[in-house]
Amino acid sequence: MLRTLLKSKIHRARITDKNLSYEGSLTVDRVLMDAADLRPFEQIMIYNISNGERFETYLIEGPPGSGAVCLNGAAARKGEVGDLIIIASYGIYGDGEIESGASIAVHVDETNSISSVQTHPWKHVRQNP
Repeated sequence: MLRTLLKSKIHRARITDKNLSYEGSLTVDRVLMDAADLRPFEQIMIYNISNGERFETYLIEGPPGSGAVCLNGAAARKGEVGDLIIIASYGIYGDGEIESGASIAVHVDETNSISSVQTHPWKHVRQNP
């Protein structure tokens, strides 16, 4: 059986910019992407803590160390500069991968600098006998 599990997330990132004229996506600081094992053009889910919006888009690499988290295109209507969001990526895994796998949680401060990186093992996920 295949299961969809949280691969990684950037928790409580702050939106730094919006660009309605750009093609749809989310630009994220490359340092944050690397810490969360995220790749350019990877599908992501955005959970806006500030207004409750939930939507999917894809990533565009931002300048490393910039703290950039920019909503682009139609996504720019889903949040405001200063809103707190969770950027989540999911993967599809077989039961054998679940036993040794883990999710990555990147926590950031008010400037989107990394404050901690945690891993959360999946081995506690109940599997079919």
